[in-house]
This record gives sequence, C-alpha cells and structure tokens, in this order.
Amino acid sequence: MEVAKTYGLDELEAVAKWLLQHAGTKRVLAFYGKMGAGKTTLIKQICRTLNVTDNVTSPTFALINEYHTADESKVFHFDFYRINKLSEAYDLGADEYFCSGCFCMVEWPELAEELLPDACVRVHIEANERDGKRTMKVETQRATSLPVLHPNGRL
Repeated sequence: MEVAKTYGLDELEAVAKWLLQHAGTKRVLAFYGKMGAGKTTLIKQICRTLNVTDNVTSPTFALINEYHTADESKVFHFDFYRINKLSEAYDLGADEYFCSGCFCMVEWPELAEELLPDACVRVHIEANERDGKRTMKVETQRATSLPVLHPNGRL
C-alpha cells in the first residue's frame, strides 16, 4: 500500500509521528530521494520523536551511527551513499541490524536494496523547489515473492 503526504518543515514533528504510526511494528525505514531532499532532516525528527538522547547526524563517512533513547533502546542510522558494492553493507553487518528489532533508518537504500527485509517501510521524498515543501510517498507493503519449489516439487 502506498500513501502520499505533502509537508513543510514546520510540520516535521507531526509528519514524523504520522510516519511512525503508519509503520506500525515495522522497524526498518528506507529513505529514498535526491541529495538535499530532506532525508536526514526527517530522520532527525523521527529520532526526536523516539526520544533519542544522542546528537543525530548523517553517518555519511561512518556509514552507520548508533543512537540511544531515553529508555535505553537503540536506533541505527545508515547512509549507504559511499558504498560501492553490496558486500560492503554485508561487511557492516547491515542484515543483522535489520533483524535486531531496533529501529533502523536507511539513507540511500538503493545501494543495498536486496538486504532490506520485506517488512520495510519505503519512504520516497521529493523536494518542491518552488515552495520548499516535500512530498513523501510511503510504501508499507511490497508484493511478496512466490513460494520456491524444491527439486522434489514440494514447497
């Protein structure tokens, strides 16, 4: 299912709450958009909403940042902009983080798409240069893959 929402910077707090509510039990959120679309800005607000106590910054060079919340939960923030091969995301253990049950915010997920779990919220952000607003398209469910038949013909 895909839902679209247009917002301005003054609405970020409400948008972050709405997105987390829309995500439900899903803990991996993948953010797509051009440079400057507002991915990191929205992630910072989501982290505030989750009561992250650490300074939230883009992990462009570190590739992953770990944040802590007031209730001692963890939030992981990935930036795959600088990876060149999928194996680099595997080397970070990204797949293990995605299965940890902790919130994982992923910028530039296109570069590690096959690592993302099916239960991932995909957030596509576009900036409107005329009025500064953002349009966010949120995809919460992907078509599931077909069952795999074993050589003996069973599922």
